[in-house]
Amino acid sequence: MAKRLNEYDYLYISARIHTLETKLLTRERMERMLSARTAEEAARVLAECGYGDFPALTPAGIEETLNQARLALFDDLRRDAPNPNLVDVFRVKYDYHNAKALLKAGAVGRDAGPLLLDAGRYPAGQLREDVERGDLDRYSETFRQAVAAARETLASSGDPQAADFILDRAYYAEMLQAAQASGSSFLEGYVRLSIDNANLRALVRSLRMGKGPDFLKRALLSGGNVPPDRLLTAGGGELPTLFARTPLEEAAQAGAEALGGGPLTQFERLCDNALTAYLSQARRVPFGEHPLIGYLYAKENELTAIRVILTGRLAGLDTETIRERLRESYV
Repeated sequence: MAKRLNEYDYLYISARIHTLETKLLTRERMERMLSARTAEEAARVLAECGYGDFPALTPAGIEETLNQARLALFDDLRRDAPNPNLVDVFRVKYDYHNAKALLKAGAVGRDAGPLLLDAGRYPAGQLREDVERGDLDRYSETFRQAVAAARETLASSGDPQAADFILDRAYYAEMLQAAQASGSSFLEGYVRLSIDNANLRALVRSLRMGKGPDFLKRALLSGGNVPPDRLLTAGGGELPTLFARTPLEEAAQAGAEALGGGPLTQFERLCDNALTAYLSQARRVPFGEHPLIGYLYAKENELTAIRVILTGRLAGLDTETIRERLRESYV
């Protein structure tokens, strides 16, 4: 029987995490990147965050550097974590990203190779071979069944969105299963909030597009704090009430306002910021699984922010446009 872990088992890695937090991309560092004269100058700020030189300051080069940083992060923390399953909760989405890329590329006869990310639980190259052979015996039952169902749906309907719904449902189900198995109520709370987040976004987009309950039923996920059946028949004016006294209350209000035809930018930002605010609680915990969970999320956010800033600079976007796309910093 596996040893039941407690917060004292995380003393070493918590100390490491609190030291690493000093190198995270802060709002001040982001602003310096935004005010830099060139993309090259902006990238140099990242030396303070532990990044080396970007070998190629192109969209593809940036993506490759960030992918390698993510892979190194997962390998490093999984090695030191008393419970590696905590790290795996954050890796699940890359397995499903790769499954989507492989199935869609296969349906149109294209090469999915450039789209694959080697940061999931399953090596991307091996997954590619197994999906192409139709042999998924080595994978989790949830993953295996979802890939088979999505492949069949794509072949019969030609509807990639329908296939995405199947894979997304399995992705969040596996995340929740893994979080519950980890024994961390904090991590489980994050996953349940993530499900609420996804459902709120689906509801707002569905209402904006004038979609009916049948469409929404396929998009909504189980496992959140707000049951899907309460959302199925909700109108825009009910959003603030449905999410009242939850971390998504402010986002729900912005979503209701966006249904009037305005941009979704503020709504999307508040959805993301709600997750950051929840996980930022981990910074107040001296040791335990909380700092590890919070740091994993913070690094994922950091990689996204770096991509937004550097690719935005390369594309010639103005500073304010790039700033609008950034989310609250973990630190």
